[in-house]
Amino acid sequence: MPKLFKQFLTFAAVGLCGTGIQYLVLWLGVTWHGNSAAVSASAIGYLLGSVANYLLNYFFTFKDQHGQKSHREAAAKFYTIAGLGWLLNTGLMFLLVNYLRITHWPAQLITTGIGLLWNFAGSRWWAFKHTTPRPQAE
Repeated sequence: MPKLFKQFLTFAAVGLCGTGIQYLVLWLGVTWHGNSAAVSASAIGYLLGSVANYLLNYFFTFKDQHGQKSHREAAAKFYTIAGLGWLLNTGLMFLLVNYLRITHWPAQLITTGIGLLWNFAGSRWWAFKHTTPRPQAE
């Protein structure tokens, strides 16, 4: 199995934890406050799930890729990607639920699929990418 495909499968499996957190918060928000809370509950769930996703991806999915990268650098880059992903998720949920009148679960499944691709690409090729230190100029 090619390394990229294996890494994507690991990323997706790890993402189930964060997705589970997001979906639980979505379910609770809609259960307690009705369908009008779907967008905000999804947004809050995304933020909470991203914490679990960062830690699991740092220690499992990309452990061989980040080399000596510190948590400070990896987390800053990961949360830049996740922040843009959060905007993508929240914007799509708003569009799908409020304008296209798609119910919250199918809308969340669509945004999750798009977010998975976005987050994997950003994590693999930027946030956790191992950088070779440049030689010091003398």
